[in-house]
Amino acid sequence: MRTTRDRAVKPITYAQPPVELPLRTDPEPVPAAGCGVCAALAAQRREARVEGDGSVVSDCNVELRNHPHPGEST
Repeated sequence: MRTTRDRAVKPITYAQPPVELPLRTDPEPVPAAGCGVCAALAAQRREARVEGDGSVVSDCNVELRNHPHPGEST
């Protein structure tokens, strides 16, 4: 039996309902004009999409959204 601080916690021994995550419906980020990093990420995303690798497509989208450019506010 596990313990949490000073109280015992019984392990879960029955089925739990599935976790439901929200579906992201916002548009994909657009690479900034003239940015080599954004261009490389967009090319990698395009290639991953052709190969059917949704995980890499998602990773590229996250990187594009978070990539800073001078003059942008966060």
